[in-house]
Amino acid sequence: MDPDVSNREEFVEFVSGRKLPYGALPIAHRYGGHQYGLWAGQLGDGRAHIIGEYVNSRNERWQLQLKGSGPTPYSRMRDGRLVLRAAIREMVVSEACHYLGVPTTRAAAVIVSDEAVVRDMYYSGCPRRESAAVVLRLAKCWFRFGSLEVLSRAGELTVLRQLTDFIIKEHFPDIHLSDENRFIRLFSDIAHRTLDMVAKWQGLGFTHGLLNTDNMSILGITMDYGPFGFVDSYDSGFVANCSDGEGKYALAKQPDVVVWNIGQLANALKPLLTSSQQVHMLHILKTLDTYCKNKILETFLMKIGLKEERWGDEQLVEKLLDMMQQTGADFTATFRQLAELEPSELVSEVKISEKWSLKRLSSHASWGCWLDQYRERLDKEAVDASSVGMFEDERRRRMLSVNPIYVPRNWILHEAIVDAEKDDFGKVQFLLEVIRRPYDINPEAELRGFSAQPPQWAYALKISCST
Repeated sequence: MDPDVSNREEFVEFVSGRKLPYGALPIAHRYGGHQYGLWAGQLGDGRAHIIGEYVNSRNERWQLQLKGSGPTPYSRMRDGRLVLRAAIREMVVSEACHYLGVPTTRAAAVIVSDEAVVRDMYYSGCPRRESAAVVLRLAKCWFRFGSLEVLSRAGELTVLRQLTDFIIKEHFPDIHLSDENRFIRLFSDIAHRTLDMVAKWQGLGFTHGLLNTDNMSILGITMDYGPFGFVDSYDSGFVANCSDGEGKYALAKQPDVVVWNIGQLANALKPLLTSSQQVHMLHILKTLDTYCKNKILETFLMKIGLKEERWGDEQLVEKLLDMMQQTGADFTATFRQLAELEPSELVSEVKISEKWSLKRLSSHASWGCWLDQYRERLDKEAVDASSVGMFEDERRRRMLSVNPIYVPRNWILHEAIVDAEKDDFGKVQFLLEVIRRPYDINPEAELRGFSAQPPQWAYALKISCST
């Protein structure tokens, strides 16, 4: 689509939901979900409308959805609106995840409303008026685990079969409707796509914040960005959502939570399976923990420049993360700074002192021991290469390509949102520019401290799902 289209009045009216093409019929989707491990019953799109499909030049079909476009039959007495801060956060992070290589929904536009809405941001009994907005989101489809769960739970098995076959036909072309094992193949595909996505989350220190089954896509893409966060000082117990007091969806717990969620998808599909197919599904479920653990290890080995797993690698990664947590080293900066230095430079106090996060990490009593093990491990892989010099160049390229300089940290988003709420979108536009090239140094972003140690006030920021 030509970017100039966005300047037309008809486009603005369309993406804001004010005016739809003749004959268009917006729809809201019915689904259910498990929330914090408990069945919540029927939920559905409470503030979102699918307004049509767009077919791009590559013949890809994208469903267009407006979020914050008003009440639907599933709004449950709420206004169906979205606050501006939530719209900006969703747009920025979905674009960031795309350019970071994480499967995700996309955001095409944010339209600010002249109307205000009232929200109690931290459930403190102090509601305030906030700017409202509509965000135009795109995905190949908006079906979730909960789309199948609600039908299975309600005993609507004919519709469950019809919807599952429709999903296969439209979105899983490698699976044939004539295949009697199609539902098993679908389940396996969804499960592995989803865990591949989670491995990417863990490798970026990304915490979704609200890992309910109604927020999990059947395409294995990240969706429904709310109280998310990229961890700053590494903490395996990092909780992005201040409403998650028990830390059920903490950073390190995400893989286990998602495997459990996949188990709920299995339960939803179970009525469609024969007894032997149910046994097969149970076997798949039993392999998922190991599969996920291996994908996460593979991700972290890439981050420290190793191509293949060898004995002791898991302990090498675990020790690094332990040291980072104990010293408060920054997650994103530590891995990037490791990529920027030669192995021989890592023993130089002068070189380390120039890297603010590595400097903090090197204060750990075990830093020297870990560094010896890491350099020895690199040497073993270099021996297998045709040239040590070529290996080192390749290692550095690999690490720089998977360890970003910039992620949309909450403090950076907060500053952009504060200005946007005053009708100044300069920082939002600049942030979008930066996160679309997250691996490349941006001089202006450096001046603004995007890759520097976060300000002290950033660590006190709280994000809720009151959007």
